[in-house]
Parts: sequence; C-alpha cells; structure tokens
Amino acid sequence: MSDSPEPLRYRLITGPDDADFCARISGLVDQGYRLYGSPALTFNGERVIAAQAVVLPNPADEQ
Repeated sequence: MSDSPEPLRYRLITGPDDADFCARISGLVDQGYRLYGSPALTFNGERVIAAQAVVLPNPADEQ
C-alpha cells in the first residue's frame, strides 16, 4: 500500500450553495476533475443545498 492514497475517480460534492461550494468545485476542476452531469439543488427549509458530481478522467481514455 502506498503512503498517499490514490484520488477517487468519482466524487459527489454537496453543501450549501455559496461561494465556498463553488470554490470547492473550482479547486477540484483545477486538480483535473471534470464536471459530471448537471448540478442538483434542493431546499432544506433554511438554505439551498447543491450537489455536483465530478470525475477524474482515466488517462487510458484520453488516448
């Protein structure tokens, strides 16, 4: 087993729809993740909650 875990190929990011959520998604895109599908929004009675799936492309698929 290696010291640093391999990044997950698929992640579902959730949280309040605010600047911090957008920064989290932007940071993942900067790391090479791509948006997967459309974002989802819901209201929990107090605030809007967003969800966005991201995927890390497989280098073998890029050839």
